[in-house]
This record gives sequence, structure tokens and C-alpha cells, in this order.
Amino acid sequence: MTLLTFPPSVIFSTATSACFLHPRRYTGISSQNFGSISLVSLNHLNNYGNKVCQNLISCCSMPIDNSISSSSQSALQDSLFCSKAYWVSKSIIAWNVDTGDGDCFLYASKTASLVVRNDGQDVKIKLQEDYGGLPSNVIEKFPHIRYYRALNVPLALDVKGLLKCQLAVAIFSADGICRNATGLQLPGVIDELFAYTGPLGAVFSEGGITLCLWAPTAQEVSACIYKDPANGVPLEIVQLGEVNGVWSANGPKSWEGCYYVYEVYVYHQSTLRMEKCTANDPYSRGLSSDGRRTLLVDLDCNALKPEGWDKLAEEKPGLLSFSDISIYELHIRDFSANDQTVPPDLRGSYLAFTLQDSAGVLHLKKLSNAGISHVHLLPSFQFAGVDDDKEKWKSVDTQLLENLPPDSDEQQAQITAIQDEDGYNWGYNPVLWGVPKGSYASDPNGPSRTIEFRKMVQALNRIGIRVILDVVYNHLQGSGPFDTYSVLDKIVPGYYLRMNTDGHIEHSTCMNNTASEHFMVERLIIDDLLGWAVDYKVDGFRFDLMGHIMKHTMVMAKGALEKLSKAMNGVDGSSIYIYGEGWDFGEVAKNSRGINASQFNLFQTGIGSFNDRIRDAMLGGSPFGHPLQQGFITGLLLQPNDHDHGSEAVMEHMLSVLRDHIQVGMAANLRDFVLTNCEGKEVKGSEVTTYDGAPVGYASSPRETINYVSAHDNETLFDIVSLKTPMNISIDERCRINHLATSLIALSQGIPFFHSGDEMLRSKSLDRDSYNSGDWFNRLDFSYNCNNWGVGLPPREKNQKNWPLIKPRLADPSFKPQKRHILSALENLTTVLRIRYSSPLFRLRTANAIQERVRFHNTGSSWMPGVIVMSIEDGHEGQPGLSQLDRTYSLIVVIANVCPSEVTIASPTLRARNLQLHPIQLMSTDEVVKNSIYHTSSGSFTVPARTTSVFVEPRNVTKVEE
Repeated sequence: MTLLTFPPSVIFSTATSACFLHPRRYTGISSQNFGSISLVSLNHLNNYGNKVCQNLISCCSMPIDNSISSSSQSALQDSLFCSKAYWVSKSIIAWNVDTGDGDCFLYASKTASLVVRNDGQDVKIKLQEDYGGLPSNVIEKFPHIRYYRALNVPLALDVKGLLKCQLAVAIFSADGICRNATGLQLPGVIDELFAYTGPLGAVFSEGGITLCLWAPTAQEVSACIYKDPANGVPLEIVQLGEVNGVWSANGPKSWEGCYYVYEVYVYHQSTLRMEKCTANDPYSRGLSSDGRRTLLVDLDCNALKPEGWDKLAEEKPGLLSFSDISIYELHIRDFSANDQTVPPDLRGSYLAFTLQDSAGVLHLKKLSNAGISHVHLLPSFQFAGVDDDKEKWKSVDTQLLENLPPDSDEQQAQITAIQDEDGYNWGYNPVLWGVPKGSYASDPNGPSRTIEFRKMVQALNRIGIRVILDVVYNHLQGSGPFDTYSVLDKIVPGYYLRMNTDGHIEHSTCMNNTASEHFMVERLIIDDLLGWAVDYKVDGFRFDLMGHIMKHTMVMAKGALEKLSKAMNGVDGSSIYIYGEGWDFGEVAKNSRGINASQFNLFQTGIGSFNDRIRDAMLGGSPFGHPLQQGFITGLLLQPNDHDHGSEAVMEHMLSVLRDHIQVGMAANLRDFVLTNCEGKEVKGSEVTTYDGAPVGYASSPRETINYVSAHDNETLFDIVSLKTPMNISIDERCRINHLATSLIALSQGIPFFHSGDEMLRSKSLDRDSYNSGDWFNRLDFSYNCNNWGVGLPPREKNQKNWPLIKPRLADPSFKPQKRHILSALENLTTVLRIRYSSPLFRLRTANAIQERVRFHNTGSSWMPGVIVMSIEDGHEGQPGLSQLDRTYSLIVVIANVCPSEVTIASPTLRARNLQLHPIQLMSTDEVVKNSIYHTSSGSFTVPARTTSVFVEPRNVTKVEE
């Protein structure tokens, strides 16, 4: 008879007895005996000692029908590579199978020896089906398996011991034949039995250092202590002891400055084997180059603190309200890699931000003076894709590339040939979340990365800019027992990463999705955020693919950060802002894995999310649509390109719908903001819908909306405008469209967000995804001489299908802006930012304030196409019941004319007001905007082509009659 055998140790405990089966210890006990009994009393086998019974394990054989083909038998064996059953609590296993008239059993092997072969008899733990189904608490935690069958586990079972073994469940038909078998997913029962809130990582005290590692499924853990960051034999190997899943060992203070790695002996479901995994500490706070070893570093040590570090909280730039935030997104290497005013050894580094007179720092000072309050730094934790050792980097001959044609494919060929061996990557390949990236430090070994990161934060704060970190908790670069970049999956395999219903890792984020719905994953995320906030005094966090993180995790993180205080922690947690990408897709979509941190679910949390509605309405289409699809500012109806957008009537309707989307966005994308839509109906923001029927408005307050038109993803603003606008328009016109886009974002309610270089017409030569496109395609030029347009066709991998559209544009010299255009774009952004901060009316703090004060004109079906008119009213004699917020202005009117010609538009409700062009625009060098006129008697406005004009009514000024 063919059998599925689960050999080595077997122990099944009850209140009074236990039995076990061990290959070297059941000699003399016949198979006939095993055929007649299910338990062997421990009293008869007590000569084997209690040590054998420390890990309670069950093993058995599963008979398989001889009629089953060898291929079917192989498939049954391969089924153990799947984990389709869930051990959801101590007493329940969930499995989506019908046992029919058969029975289900649980098996375990301490040595991971569950195999199909021809011998053995059955000793097994029978599971009883609970026909009431899964309880509500299990369904809440695992909604995607709500309809699975519930199998009850015997209450007397030593579950903690079993979790250190290879586990499987199997179903037998009534005739005793195994019909199905699979492994188990364990996070549910692990959370119930091993959730832990005590110390983890390297804990420093006066008496020494304690290493603490949470690894409840491990059988053994040791720490190898090294003197050096690489090579050499360990100074010592320390065995850690376990208490309820936490392994620890005490060491002397002399370990400080040394390095260590853990060796974890644990079952790994990806190999069906016991593996000795070498891994860094998940709570690492220092590393050797490329993360080979964890550095034992005490971040409280004074030697690691720049002068004045402990008093930095008192020097932070002021922030009265989150509505006062304006964000500038920047990659650390982009900032200085091409800056010739930075010493070569500091280019692309943390320390480049500390140079007070570099071109880049002077540029940041300009932005800070205009109103930019926060710099959002792309990933700066330890990530894969860039070697920490700069000596290993490869580079290209840029002089050669400079001499190539602007539409050549040679530049991208040379860049991509070395793209995995140069010094560039965006950094969305996380290895360890809690340590600064080594490649940005002067020395990736030792504490330099800590000291220099702190100096960067301090330097930015001192020029008036707070610092936001881009955190990537939704996925990890590595997984499995052998991957160099794998950490968490080596320590508690199958726990930290989110699995599909077959027990394989989900990859919807791009790789190795993490599972914040699991207690210790959530804890690690929150601990990490607190570490960055306290140890590095950062001022905010931007969450990559935040929708793949549970809402509970985000709310808990926000609450934990808010509790930080200057007195206790050296930071003011109430001023730390968090926001992220609330996209709802993949396995978490529609709350399939629990309530996730998507745009709609974040209502009333105070957590911000990116507003893609205003971006897509302004530019046209979406990043995933046709690249020539035009939007409100890129020429739809008013200056169409060669793309077929439908009839004129269709385009006019599309334009009016997009205007509604933009107006909701300008009102902070509030769910309940009431406006008149393109059909003349009064509707809420949530009743304005996208092309697929999704609500446009979803926020409860302005702090929950990040308005933007470009970011590091997809084409830059200049590039997408150059792609979507007709080829025959002038560069001057394209530049004014750029101005329009940034001005609408800057003057909207909510929090404005700008991609670095938007203010300099930044180009990536039409690269839609420059994450690994090297310095060449990502260059910033703070001398303002060049915007990086026309440096070759963008890399083939992500752009080749659009090369036919891209090539003629890059080849056309009329597309390339001159220095005067770049300087004009810079002045435009600083002008509209200064206007934003000239009045609190642009930065209203509540939904009620926005509803009371913000109005849109030129609405309904008889609107003038291509014009948005927004007014913001303040309290004054003619407006009873409205409090006064602005001491200078009683009314502000913003008019955006995206038409290619001047327009005059009347608004009867704005007649007889004392409006005049904003003094900041009057003092600017933009001669076009100065032609904007308000006509008092008619309440009409004349606004030049492709211009945003801001009119203000000063207080206590006698009205001027026309």
C-alpha cells in the first residue's frame, strides 16, 4: 500500500497522558500494536525522559489509494508546497475543502520529513468540523476566508510546540485513503499565542547589551559576534535562550561597535526543510556595508550627535497647522549628484545638504522663503539596488553621451547596461527599514550614516525646512532562506509576508508584500516610525502604497507619533504629519484583507492621501491611459492634438466634467463640499464621479488631501505637457501651461505637493519611470542652464512602446526651453507660493470653513469653456456671520484661463467689489499676468491666455468707480 508518511517525533498530549513515535525509540513495539491502539502511555515509555517531550509533535502515515497514478501521487506530495489551510487561532484551523464522509487530521514533523512513501501506519490528530463556521473575530481578521470550513483542534494540544515543526493537514475518505493534503498558514495562531510588546533588538544599559529576537517558530537561535564589518571569524557565538517565542542573550559593553548576525534554525515553507538562516536583526539600527552585518550602535551615545542635536526640537521651523504645509519631493542623490558647486566626494550624499552656499542649498532657501515647508526625501533607509561601496560603482562617459543626437537610443543603451551597478536607484527596494542607507554616507561601515543623516536633518531644519521620510512598509526586497536581502522571512518564515490562498507570497506591490494585519508586523512598523521620529527627529512620513497597509496600522501609528513630546522624547509628535498613496488594488482591494488605508477608508483619520483626481483632470487620462489623452490644461477641445477624443460635443462635455473634478480638488477634495456641477445641479464632492463611477471627493478635512500634478512616478510635468499638447505650439506656450498647473496646485485648499524640478521645467527626456535610469536621465541643474530635455530616448524597458511618439519631439529643437524659460518657471512657483502664504484664506483648516467661504463661479451648463473662477470670502461688514481670518484682504478671487487666447468673463455675484490684481503678481516679472483686469461695474474679469490671475480686495480701501 502506498502511504504518505510523517515520520520522526510524535507527541500528542492530553490532560493525563502523552504518546510519541520516534524512529529510534519504538523498537519492540509492533505495527500490530499500533494498529490496535491510538495512544501509547507515557508511563510505559518514561525511560526516554522528559526532554523528548519538550516539543509536542504528531507524526503519522497517510494511506493513498493504489489506483492513484504516480503523477497524482507526485501532485499530492507537491501539494505540501502550498499552504491552503489557515491555523487561525489556538483552537481552529480553517480550510476551504469538503471532507464529505471522510475525516481531517493534523500532522507535524520536527525535522520536516513529511513525505509520500510505501510503509507505516496511522497515528494522527483528528480535527472535528464545526458546522457553525468561523467565528466573527476570525472573519474580521481574515475576511478573505470567511466561507472556509472551521476545524476544531483539541484543546489539550501543545500548540506552541507544534508551531516549530513542519505542519500539514490531510483529508481521508471513509475507506481510509488520503484524498487531499496541504501545509498551513500560521499568522493567526502565532498572533494569539506570541503577540509581544517587550524589548526587541539590541538593548543598551549600564551593565551591558541584551539581544532580543522575536522568533516563535525557531528551534534554535544563536548570535555570531564579529569585530569587523566583513570577513573574519566570529569573536564568539552566543546561544540565545527562549521565553515564549522571544530569544535573548546578555553580553558585555565591549560588544558596542562590533557587528553581529543571527543564525536561526527554523522550518521554511518555501523549501519544506529545516534551514539554518543567517539574518540581520529586524531591529537593526546600524549596519556594515551593504547590510552584511548588524552594527551594535547606541543611538543615544553623545559621539553620534551633531552639536546642538538635543536642542533641535526648539529650532524646528514653526508649524501652526497642517494646512500650512507645502511639500517638495526630492531624491537625495538627485539633489547634488550634478551640482558642480558641491565637492566631488560629497555629491549624492547626506552631507551635501549641509553646505550653506551650494547651488542646491541656495535653491532650497529660495523655496523655503517662498513657502515650501517640508522636503519629502525619497527612500533613505537601507535598500537594495545600489552597492554601499562606491568603489564598485560603474559609470558612463557623459561627454560621449552629450555629443549624441537628442533622439538617439544610444544613451539609454549605455545607461541600462550598467544600471544595476551604478550609484542610482530610487530606493523602493527595502531591506531594513530602520537604518539610513549606506551609499549616501561617507563611510557605509561604522556610525557615519547615523551622524551624517542627523546633520542633514539639522541643516534642513535650520534653513526653515522640515523633513519627511518616504517609508516603504508595503513590501520587502527579499524573501526565502537564501536571498541575500531576505531578513524577516528568514526569522519567522511565512509570517511577515502576505500570502495568497495557496500560501504563496503576494506580489501586487511589485514584490514580497508585507502583512500589517499581523500583530508583530504592525508593531515593527510603528516601532520603526517611532525610531525615525525620536532618533532622527524627522517631521513626517510619506507611505508608499499606503493602501496595502491596514487602516488600523495607520491610525495606531498616527496615535503613537502624536504621543511623543519634547519633554519625554525630545520631539513634538503633534507636529508630525503622515500621508501616502491610498490606491486600492491587488489582494487588499475593497477591504478583502481587512479595512485598508485606501483613500475612502481614511475619512476622518487626519491622514493625508494623494489626490489623483485633480492630477488626471488637469493633465488628461491617467498614467495608464493613452499618452496623448488631453486634459483641462493640456488642450482638450481648446487646442486638440492628433488623438481622437470624439466629436466637439463630446470634448466639450469631457472638459466640463474635468472642470468639476478640478473644482472639487481645489476645495480640498472634500466629500461633502457642495458645488454646482456641469449640469447646473447642486451636488456634493462625493456625487461628482470619475469615468468609472468612483466618487471624486473623499476627504473629511483639508489635511487629508495632497493635491499634486506630478511626482517621481511617471513623466515630469514638463514632459507630460510636451507629450500631450499639439506639436506645433511654441515653447513659450508650453511653459505657460506648466505655470498654470503649478499655480492651480499652489492655490488650492488642502496640502500642495511639488516634484523637485517642476519649478525648473524638469525633464527626464520623457522617461515615464526613471527609478533605475541613472543620474543621466534624472539630472537636476540648479544653475538653471538646462532642464535635461533631449538627452536621448528614454530607457527601452518602460518606454519603447511610446518611442514613435517621443522621438520626433526630442528631435525637434523648438521643444527645448532656454534659461529664461527656466527662470520664469522658478519665479512663477515662488510667486504663487508667496501668494498662498500671503493669506490664511488659501489655507483654511476645516471643512466647514471651506464650505462657508469657497465658491466657484462660471458653473452650470452655460459656462465659458476653459475658465475656472474661485472666490474665497472672509468676514467683513457685508458678510455677517463670517469670522475674520485675514487682516489684509476681505475677498480673494482666483481665475485660471487655460484657453490659448484672452478671455473676459462676468460674474454678477462679484460686481461692485474693490478687487485688484494681487500685489505680488504686480511686482513679478511676468508681464502677461499684469494685463489682468477687473471691471467693477459689470463684475467681469479679463485674463490673458494660459494665465492664473489672483485678485484681492484690500480692507479699508474706498471703492473705485469705473
